[in-house]
Amino acid sequence: MNIQIVNKSKHQLPAYATEASAGMDLRANLSTPISLEPLQRCLVPTGLYIALPKGYEAQVRPRSGLALKKGVTVLNSPGTIDADYRGEICIILVNLSSETFVIEDGERIAQMVVARHEQAVWQEVEVLDETQRGAGGFGHTGV
Repeated sequence: MNIQIVNKSKHQLPAYATEASAGMDLRANLSTPISLEPLQRCLVPTGLYIALPKGYEAQVRPRSGLALKKGVTVLNSPGTIDADYRGEICIILVNLSSETFVIEDGERIAQMVVARHEQAVWQEVEVLDETQRGAGGFGHTGV
């Protein structure tokens, strides 16, 4: 699939690390480092702009290593980039650790997965069909 991209950053385009990778790393595009204090959140620019085909979205997800090692994650995970959005891709990061985390220019801060999606058409009914689970909520399907 071809996706149009404008790269106003100083960094290479996002790329798949392996043949079977689902996500591509996104990098911070900064003129100066950002110090992210414990429990603080910030918007980090990437310098990337994309035009997705209709019927696709780009999902912004945390990087597992950054989350595990530094306690830094994507706050609205997964974030959705719609096919009609043409602004800069920016990442909302939050520091859930007890230490300050410094975001450097070019640092891999999130990953992006391009995925097909459908748009729902609601069919209003009076009653839903019955299932074995029924109305059971959180934790209802297991011990």
